Amino acid sequence: MKREAFIRELRGLARERGVAFEVFTNKGKGSHYRVKFGDKMTTIQSGELTNLRVRTIRKQLGID
Repeated sequence: MKREAFIRELRGLARERGVAFEVFTNKGKGSHYRVKFGDKMTTIQSGELTNLRVRTIRKQLGID
């Protein structure tokens, strides 16, 4: 899954749940993005995300 598609998915989930969602493109190191979902925050790498990485990010953000 591409990073942009995953961010769109997270934005939709946040909208459904009524949770704040922000993407910080200038906070991550290099081409990484920082994402805030509600009160939790994580880093998303650039490019293609493996299924394992997507599951890990979802777990970090409390979206299980």
